Amino acid sequence: MPRFDRITVDPHQLGGVPCVRRLRIPVATIVGLIAQRQTREQILRDYPDLEDADISQALDYAAEAVRERQLPLAG
Repeated sequence: MPRFDRITVDPHQLGGVPCVRRLRIPVATIVGLIAQRQTREQILRDYPDLEDADISQALDYAAEAVRERQLPLAG
């Protein structure tokens, strides 16, 4: 597994949800914004504490989290 030095998991912060650099910005929020077709520039403008590398690592972390796992799909 790659090293995720920008992702933090703290049981005392947001219930242990993976966040970006203890900023209380969950990885899921970043992934959701990208899924809603927001650009990196929009995200960085709306979340000025974030850096472009945070977005990249959040996406990498999410990809690794779901790699080779089965999710319930409508079908």
